[in-house]
Order: sequence, then structure tokens, then C-alpha cells
Amino acid sequence: MAEIEKQNELPEEVETEEVDVEVEGEEELPEEESPEEDFYRNLAEDMDDRVLGRMSAELIQDYKRDKVSRSDWEQAYTQGLDLLGFKYVNNTRPFQGASGVTHPLLSEAVTQFQAQAYKELLPSDGPVRTTVVGSQTKEVEDQATRVKDFMNYMLMEEMEEYTPDTDQLLFYLPLAGSAFKKIY
Repeated sequence: MAEIEKQNELPEEVETEEVDVEVEGEEELPEEESPEEDFYRNLAEDMDDRVLGRMSAELIQDYKRDKVSRSDWEQAYTQGLDLLGFKYVNNTRPFQGASGVTHPLLSEAVTQFQAQAYKELLPSDGPVRTTVVGSQTKEVEDQATRVKDFMNYMLMEEMEEYTPDTDQLLFYLPLAGSAFKKIY
């Protein structure tokens, strides 16, 4: 715990003073890489191997710590999936071939949630709605309509993965308790 507190401490403020610098003459500055090329360059190639080793060790340690901290959640999630009743189990208790029936209440609740949420989040006319905030003029209302139409077109027509990904997310959401979606 002391190690965590030590990491979270803010560094002491350092006093700085302003300095004005004047450059005389027209010296040519060395040509720099274009910003785009510079942005995508691999920073690890310019770093010391010892620094990279420490960073990778810390990353692996943090990953293992996160994995351990979520083990209870993973176990509960796995048990929840087992309770859905979609898994075939060949039971040997109390005798060989005994029934392993699971009540379909949980799977029915998950499916009902998915269907209801899908209707609300992806209506047939598109998920995007616009509201004009401030003074409403004809031009602003037309612009809001154009934005809504374009965004709905992009989500429902151009982004082919949006609908199936949302449908899958809505299936897992009631089981996991939270779900996250990235849109590029």
C-alpha cells in the first residue's frame, strides 16, 4: 500500500523564471520530418533497452495484477453463461445419463432485454436524434435535420458492423453488467 501511495504523490513544484531569447540573422534551421511521418514513427527504436525492459516488466506485472483482480468477476460471468442452459453436459450423477435441465428463465430474460433494448437503441428510422439549442431559425433547423440524416445514413448504411455489433453487445450486457463499444 505504501508503494501505491508513493507512486501517487505529486512532485514538488519547481520555481522557473522566464527568459527572453532573440535570434539575429536568417539562419537556416535544419529540415525536420513532416509532422505526419514523425507522429507514426516507432518511439521504442530510440529508447534505451534498459528503459524498455523496465517498461515491459511493469506492463506485464500490471496485466497480471489486473487479471487476478478480475478473477471473481470472470468466474461469476462463466457461471452465468453456464446457467443459460446452452451447454450440453453429460451428467453421471445421480446416475449415468441423468437429466441436466437448466430452467430457461435467465436465457429468456437476456433475450427479452436484448430485444427491448435493440428496439429502443436502433429504431427503424435510425438512432440519431437532434435538438436545436438556442434560437431556432429555419436555417438551424434545416442544418440539424441534415446532420441527423447524415449520421443515421453513416451508422445504418455505411458502417456495416454497427448493427450486428450493437446486437451482440446487447446480448452480453445483462450477463456481464457492463459493456463498451468503440466506434471508429
